[in-house]
Amino acid sequence: MEKEYIHIILADDDEDDRLFFTDAFEELKINTKVSTFNDGVELMDYLNQTDAVLPNVLFLDLNMPKKNGIECLHEIKKNERFNDIAIAIFSTSSSEEHVEETFVSGANIYIKKPSDFNTLKKVLSDVVTINWQYHTSGLNKDNFLLRM
Repeated sequence: MEKEYIHIILADDDEDDRLFFTDAFEELKINTKVSTFNDGVELMDYLNQTDAVLPNVLFLDLNMPKKNGIECLHEIKKNERFNDIAIAIFSTSSSEEHVEETFVSGANIYIKKPSDFNTLKKVLSDVVTINWQYHTSGLNKDNFLLRM
């Protein structure tokens, strides 16, 4: 049976960013179920449960305590069970080094966190409605970095 919603997970240690994120999805007219995690350890503990409902899209902050986004990305990419998860790096950093490392490590898209709510809603709507299979089939660095 197909799920009638898009399952979204955000792993981010910033409480304000998590709230901003969930509020944005509440205002969007897209049928989603949003779960949030405070750090990479919480996220990976959840994903590694055998009965975990895996997300369609995982938004991953890079700078988190305990286990950062890069460590989570590497761990996720090593496990075939997670192959169908689209991974969106969602970070305040837009350093070329971070963009390059996450691209090479297999993330699907890199998003610099927007500073205002309406831009955030637009970004989240765009990312969630992307046909990921098509979008990532010809993945190159030009369409990896989402520019708003």
